[in-house]
Amino acid sequence: MITEQAPGKLYIAGEYGVLEPDCPAILVAVNQFIRVSITKTNSAAGIIHSRQYSQDSIHWVRRGFKMVIDNRDNPFEYILAAISYTERFCLEQHVKMKLYDLHINSDLDSSDGKKYGLGSSAAVTVATVKAILRFYNVPFSNELVYKLSAISHYSVQGNGSAGDIAASVYGGWIAYQTFDKNWLKQELNHKTLSEVVSEAWPGLKIQLLTPPVGLNLMIGWSQQPASTSRLVDETNANKAALNGEYQQFIDFSRQCVLEMINGFENKDIHLIQKQIRVNRQLLRHFARINQIAIEIPRLSKLINIAESCGGAAKTSGAGNGDCGIVIADAQTDVTALEQEWRQNGIMPLDLHVHQSKIKQ
Repeated sequence: MITEQAPGKLYIAGEYGVLEPDCPAILVAVNQFIRVSITKTNSAAGIIHSRQYSQDSIHWVRRGFKMVIDNRDNPFEYILAAISYTERFCLEQHVKMKLYDLHINSDLDSSDGKKYGLGSSAAVTVATVKAILRFYNVPFSNELVYKLSAISHYSVQGNGSAGDIAASVYGGWIAYQTFDKNWLKQELNHKTLSEVVSEAWPGLKIQLLTPPVGLNLMIGWSQQPASTSRLVDETNANKAALNGEYQQFIDFSRQCVLEMINGFENKDIHLIQKQIRVNRQLLRHFARINQIAIEIPRLSKLINIAESCGGAAKTSGAGNGDCGIVIADAQTDVTALEQEWRQNGIMPLDLHVHQSKIKQ
């Protein structure tokens, strides 16, 4: 049996802006994992099994008179896409295909199956790609795993930045900038997968960051799950109408995250905290002009409690539920913060930053 794992992720800053070229975000990998085990089978059919995902709901939308199934929240769609693209790559390396069983085990959801918002679809994609490459004895680097995973994930989701893929592959704290999606589509249409993953992807930047000594990341869960893909759909639909306001948001988001990266490079916790607060206000404005809910009341409560205890806080990811994050320092009253969170229905998550092994 071969087992590979991939960590979950959290966005620290730069959400929504990161969907655009040349607009960075900061993410962190956390020490909760999805594990994919693969074993050769001699039976007539292989199986894909997950204890957590077997009862997943199917979402659908109405398009005119048609009922359309939305599979973007179905983890099996990402697993199947990862298998398809990774095997296609292996075939191009003249690897003989085999039958196998896949078993998936996840820490990224609560015990009753509710999602924390830690990027389970990205993590299961990354872990599946790694497991299959290792099963077929195909050497791999972090870059190869990232690119195969990003292609697989994007084929299902159809939107997003693939920043969560980068966090699951590279681990730790990262500054991330997305690739040119139109370029990738064109390349995949007329080149082999092996050629595409060996190319430099225009716009893509992944930079490992080292946090200042004394920086403490705290995570609170609103206990209200959210759907990233549908929120991104809504904002994408509004881009043209918003025009100048949307571009202004992108410009301000870029400036904010670049300042925060400077905070990491100069070991300046206070600069990082300042930009966390700036980013929160940018996202609140973005929510208003798009008429979407990012900072729901439970998340506002989470943030206000953290700020009253000396931390710098904001929503994490697409918002509308899931988690909020706090950048705390030596002056933050962590005990009082967590106690007040619990009293207000917010669950502190005992998560820590996961550092992955670097594979060139």
